[in-house]
This record gives sequence, C-alpha cells and structure tokens, in this order.
Amino acid sequence: MSPTLWLTAVAMVAFAGNSLLARLALVDGAMDVAGFTGFRLASGAAVLALIALRSGKSSDGESTIGGSWASALALFVYAIAFSLAYVRLGAAVGALILFTSVQAAMIGWGLYRGERPTGREIAGLSVAFTAFVLWLVPAVTRPDPLGTLLMISAGVAWAVYSLRGRAAGDPMRATAGNFIRTLPLAVPLALVSLWRDGVTAEGLILALASGCVASALGYIVWYRALAGLSALAAAIVQLSVPVIAALGAVLFLSETLSLGFIVAATFVLGGIGFALSARQG
Repeated sequence: MSPTLWLTAVAMVAFAGNSLLARLALVDGAMDVAGFTGFRLASGAAVLALIALRSGKSSDGESTIGGSWASALALFVYAIAFSLAYVRLGAAVGALILFTSVQAAMIGWGLYRGERPTGREIAGLSVAFTAFVLWLVPAVTRPDPLGTLLMISAGVAWAVYSLRGRAAGDPMRATAGNFIRTLPLAVPLALVSLWRDGVTAEGLILALASGCVASALGYIVWYRALAGLSALAAAIVQLSVPVIAALGAVLFLSETLSLGFIVAATFVLGGIGFALSARQG
C-alpha cells in the first residue's frame, strides 16, 4: 500500500471517530454545542502547539506554526455548523447532506481548475455514491430546514479546508497554526458552556478525545494524504467515512449491522478503491 493510501485510510478512521464522539456527546446530552465545539478546538490547539514547540523550526527556518486565517475560519465554521446541525438532524440524513455538500464543492472546484476525471474515476464515483445514497434513503424523512442549511455550510467549509490543505506545506505546522488561530472563537464558546450549563465529566472526555486525537492528529494525517490526492480523489474517498462510522456504531454503540449495510459498504468501498486505482496505475 502506498503512503498516500494508508495515510488516507487513517484519516478516514479519525473522521469517523469524530462522528461517533459527537453523537455520544451531543445526542445524549453529555455536553452542549458550544462546549463540545469549544473544547474540541481548544484541546486540539493545545496538543498541536506542544508538538510544534517540540519540533522547533522547520527545515527552511520558518516559525513553528503555519496555516492561515482563512483555513482557520473554514475549520471553525465546519466545527460549529456540524455541531449545531447534529442536534437537529438524524445521523443518516446529516451524513447524506454533509458528504453530498463535500462532494459537490470539491469536485466542482477540481473541474473549475481543469482537473478532468478519467472513465474509471467516473465509474467508481458513480458506484460508490449510488450505493451510499441507496443505503441512506430508507432512513430519510423530511429534514429540518435549518439543520439542512447548517450541514450544507459544514460540508462546504470542510471542502474549503481540505482544498486549502493540498498546498499547505508542512502538515503539522499548518494544522497547528489553523487550530491555534481558532482560539479567539473557541475559548469563549467553552467558557460560555461552563458558565451556563456546566460540563459533565463524560462530555469533557468526549470533547477532548475528539479534539486531541481524532481532530488534531487526524487532520495532520489528512493534510499529509492530501498532497498525493487530486481534488476528485479527495472527494471520493470521504464517502467511506459514514460507512466506517456506521461500523463503529455497531462495534461500540451496540447498533444492529443489517444486510443492507453490508451490501452498501461493499459497493461504496469497492467503488472508492476502483476510482482511486485510476490515479495509482
């Protein structure tokens, strides 16, 4: 397996982990939206700052952090919009809206920039996305309009963050800088949550796990993987996240593994692998 493929696989598992942690914290009421988002970003920034300080300056003599305010804003918009939407939408509906938005934004940008999909990429994307939609459609009801708008915003913001990450330079420095730049917004959210509702031990653990591990370390890996992916490939592979998250829910949340899920997961992952092999071959 090439470095890009295994880095991508690790990143997708981290993203799925974020979905599971958010579900546990927000749906079960262990923490409110402001607290989960604030502690997630602040704890991620703290871990990344420590890593950056231990790493010292980069080989070109630049400071220990990189990133940009634009990427940090995209990161914050994604985090807060995702959390807000998650309390208004079901998991299946929310995942469908989020990843449809990510696909549309990233593929649209790739086409605008002149990237043309190969026949294998088109075929793989079609198989993966069709299976993905058919898996989710039976659970879809009329989505909450505000929740839908928030999740679309989260998807577009994540697409922007991912696309900017393809040219971010050192992944660790870029991710650290982006998280640290969210602190002026993240810290007040955490403080408001503490003052208004208090923070449960369970909620704090879930938010810290999301921030320190699934987000901070996961995003470093994702930025490394993005250097070897086209915009189309980066969009396609993220279709695997809801499948991985559903499998995690079966393993860790005692949800039922249906035959429909097994069939859909096979076609989603198979389609992704077929599409990505077009760039590897």
